[in-house]
Amino acid sequence: MNLQTQIPLKKEAYNPIGYDSKILLLGSCFSENIGDKLAYYKFQTNQNPFGILFHPRAIETLITNAINEKEYTDKDVFFLNERWHCFEAHSNLSSSNKEELLNRLNQQINSASKQLHHSTHIIITLGTAWAYRFIESDTIVANCHKVPQKKFLKDILSVDAITESLEAIIALIKSMNAKATVLFTVSPVRHLKDGFIQNQQSKSHLLAAIHHVLEPRDKIHYFPSYEIVMDELRDYRFYKEDMIHPNQTAINYIWEKFSNTWISEDAIKNMNEIETIQRGINHRPFTPESEQHQQFLKGIQKRIALVKEQYPFIKFDDFF
Repeated sequence: MNLQTQIPLKKEAYNPIGYDSKILLLGSCFSENIGDKLAYYKFQTNQNPFGILFHPRAIETLITNAINEKEYTDKDVFFLNERWHCFEAHSNLSSSNKEELLNRLNQQINSASKQLHHSTHIIITLGTAWAYRFIESDTIVANCHKVPQKKFLKDILSVDAITESLEAIIALIKSMNAKATVLFTVSPVRHLKDGFIQNQQSKSHLLAAIHHVLEPRDKIHYFPSYEIVMDELRDYRFYKEDMIHPNQTAINYIWEKFSNTWISEDAIKNMNEIETIQRGINHRPFTPESEQHQQFLKGIQKRIALVKEQYPFIKFDDFF
């Protein structure tokens, strides 16, 4: 008896992710869940240089500014609640010192420019189609930074507007890095502050727009993170206590699907070895000074040396 529907997924045959790949992840907080998994297995990854970006216009702005090598100045930041902020970046870049914020912004935009140029895979996770327009400047912001809501107009991006934004994102990436694979996905995180119906409307706009721009022959793909949660898991036990964010079980499940689809066979073998090393590093013995544990550590060191011999860029900084 089959008690679960399965989304059919095929192994990516033409440009799978390996340990030689350079991966840039942009978008919603769910992109960081996948990014953290890739980082755990020691892939070459960078994620969200401007912090979490929820909607496509924010991602388009970041990529545009990175390609144009924008220099952030005083006019791009503002002071509120004892901190300096930028409407184009997440609050995790904000600072109590204006110069520190400007330095961060300029360092990160330069870093993003290099990453866009060198990445083999760019994974973009869209979270919502709802966006806030700052009335004073008539610009859509990436983050409101707790500025009073009366200073914004809230609106949902239409399917056509999102499609146009995604087409611009793809064109910008390809103008700098024609060989890059662009992989879109939609976050399964539920944006219930917008409303239950409004959340579904938002996700449907994102999905419709993405499917307008997909073209595997041009290395533009889609991975169904949202559908896996909605159609395969389909249960609140796969959410955290807030009933909004997928829990670790759901993240692990999606990661397994992603690995089976997008990670090369050779890389999966190395992932298994790195998993063994990571578990060894995280092991906490009862008697650290014992001969048995010292032999265990030597075994881990040998495994690390073999991995680093094949991939010198891999580091296990947390191993002592």
